[in-house]
Amino acid sequence: MKRLTLFALAITLIATVFAAKTPYQAVLQHSRIRGRTHGPNVCAMQKIQGTDKKYFTNCKQWYHRKICGKPTVVSYECCPGYEKVIGEKGCPAALPLVNIYKTLGVVGATTTKMYSERAKLQEEIEGPGSFTFFAPSNEAWAALPTEILDALVSNVNIELLNALHYHMINKRLTSDDLKHGALFPSMYQDFDVHIHHYSNGIVTVNCARLVKTDQHATNGIVHVVDRVITAITNNVNSLIDTDDDLDTLRTAVAAAGLTNLLENEGFYTIFAPTNEAFEKIPPETLTRILGDPVALKDLLNYHILKNLHCSESIVAGTPLETLQGTVLEVGCDGEEMTINGKAIVTQRDKLGTNGVIHYVNELLIPDSAKTLLELVEGSVVTTASKLFKDAGLTDHLIGSEAVTLLAPLNDAFKDKSLAMTPDLKKLLRNHILKEKFSSKSLYHGQELETLGGLKLRVFVFRNSLCIENACIAAHDKNGRYANMFIVDQILAPPMGTVMDVLKADDRFSTLVGAIQRAGLTELLNKKGTYTFFAPTNAAFSAMPPADLNKLMSNVSCVTICVRKADVQCIITHQLVLFVSMGTLVPVVETDLMATNGVVHAVDVIIKPLHIAIGQFVLLQDPDIK
Repeated sequence: MKRLTLFALAITLIATVFAAKTPYQAVLQHSRIRGRTHGPNVCAMQKIQGTDKKYFTNCKQWYHRKICGKPTVVSYECCPGYEKVIGEKGCPAALPLVNIYKTLGVVGATTTKMYSERAKLQEEIEGPGSFTFFAPSNEAWAALPTEILDALVSNVNIELLNALHYHMINKRLTSDDLKHGALFPSMYQDFDVHIHHYSNGIVTVNCARLVKTDQHATNGIVHVVDRVITAITNNVNSLIDTDDDLDTLRTAVAAAGLTNLLENEGFYTIFAPTNEAFEKIPPETLTRILGDPVALKDLLNYHILKNLHCSESIVAGTPLETLQGTVLEVGCDGEEMTINGKAIVTQRDKLGTNGVIHYVNELLIPDSAKTLLELVEGSVVTTASKLFKDAGLTDHLIGSEAVTLLAPLNDAFKDKSLAMTPDLKKLLRNHILKEKFSSKSLYHGQELETLGGLKLRVFVFRNSLCIENACIAAHDKNGRYANMFIVDQILAPPMGTVMDVLKADDRFSTLVGAIQRAGLTELLNKKGTYTFFAPTNAAFSAMPPADLNKLMSNVSCVTICVRKADVQCIITHQLVLFVSMGTLVPVVETDLMATNGVVHAVDVIIKPLHIAIGQFVLLQDPDIK
């Protein structure tokens, strides 16, 4: 019965939410459903602990109990338009329908009501008409700087009247009418107010959040907002032009040819780097980017979102697309607005006619404007970065060559000597491919030439894309001239055939002798794609003496087993196991690359159920990465 009740609740919730007309209505409906156990017309509200900020709750917030990374407490309050009745459960009574002036008092906007009296607006909002009033909350008025508030109320009330008229529209607009991107002429010289209605249910007017909506009156409707709004007359380019803190940005915008874009109609969000932000990066980097029109345009477009996002619309980290084509993770941490997890926004919501500006004190440099060296130093391959520089390869990392760097993760260098030697220097040159590749363009069997002159093979497996033994471990880093693949291992280029690999390693001397006596050398030198699980000398020594004598005295029983369906291999990052007669056999070293396959060293003799003692296992077509 309990399951049926929960199922019915879920179906009701989904049906109700999908029936809602707007994102705001969907969130409101969700809050109503969560609050209905407390009586009719009760809504669940989430309040950020330690603040007065409240939100209607969506499904995600309800379960996570967090907004902007901070814990919330749930309260149950009357939904918009309803009030409590003494002695009855919930909020059964509709708010009295009175004029806008009295409604301001009913909804708690008492400061706006007081200033309406002082500005001689009372008679207008008590009389006939049909108005929409975006009424600042008491907290909104209290948050105004003292000098601004004094200027509003001291100029024979005309400035205050103008300010209040800018909060009014000469017709009735419900939350359903407040569409995303809509403009409505205010009652102050017809200056537009800008509406944004976001997918998370938040509605803003000039970036002020509606905290109480749809409070109906006899002569209009009241929406309470969380700040006092001001008239918008300039586009975002004009705002940048007139701010001394954005001098460097203004110069960069002009050099990149973006002035027209920022003057035209649109709904942009600009994270505007201040002069301080430009000063923080190395002078040579700044000079390079400012002198490169392509890199400069990418840099600036990376600071511009395709859509307008006021700070109040952000309640959790969200990937948002930039004009440069990649995304920024825009989020919040309490009162701080964050970009890619960093609280670098110093000023928010400077609204223009075609967008909004948020000031940032750090420059955001996209990969597409970086050199290889900058890509390496800004990622998880810092050990490789140092080694490439120590090997004298810096010129290849900072130049304009079209190359691809294979950069091993830091973990790939654990337990390995990092002393620079001629062999290591040669190996590192083979980590740079001669062309600029995308991982999406690689295909199985492709050969890639390195600066060291080697040809590296591409292997495409079901879950991996590898170049020789090194598999790509992260998305490509696409720089200004060159690309970088982050790989999970140091490259082990093939130095010969499978037989050459075995002969070059003293651990396989017993195996090599057995192969030679069995006449299998030619096979292991032939062209192919073999995976060889090769027993070490220790594996032979561990055999029972009788079995070892039988094997070594009768080399004719040494055969090659081509992989069959009942021979299963399991290989996972740095750990290879072979299933043999129900036993997991560890591979002690993986990925000894050969021109015709790969060798994995095992310390036991593998004895699949259908193969007699003395057989070695060689697998055709190494597709078991």
